[in-house]
Amino acid sequence: MTPPELLFIHPEHPLYPEELELRFRVLREPLGLPRSAVTFPFEAQSLHLVARQGSAVVGCVLFHPEDTHGGRLFQMAVTPTLQGQGLGARLVVALEEELRRRGFTHVHLHARSQVVPFYERLGYAVYGEPFEERTLPHRHMRKTLASSILPGPRSPEA
Repeated sequence: MTPPELLFIHPEHPLYPEELELRFRVLREPLGLPRSAVTFPFEAQSLHLVARQGSAVVGCVLFHPEDTHGGRLFQMAVTPTLQGQGLGARLVVALEEELRRRGFTHVHLHARSQVVPFYERLGYAVYGEPFEERTLPHRHMRKTLASSILPGPRSPEA
């Protein structure tokens, strides 16, 4: 099967309702929260990256800029049948590449405690005290984005 295609979209894009549905099914419905708990007041100002397989949205991650250098990664979701297969990592890495291209230097997020190891593998570090959000234990995490995604100088032996 062809790997999912990654696309940057906006709230007016035809795939946006599917992104919202995925976010609801994966992140809010299991907690007994209503569909209204899926959207944020800053949706239009956020960068939306979705993974599309065929005509279905199977993954997403968002970034909300908080200043000219950084902001918050949020609403990371992968359809349950594809979890653990690398799609979430592909989404985060692609988002970070776009953020670097746009000049952002740092990202932070609120990670549900059980996914802290996922973000640690991607270079994020825990900081601060544990806290509860949406009835679940969370940790603050952050990452400094390298100024370039290009490899460094090659050694003469290479």
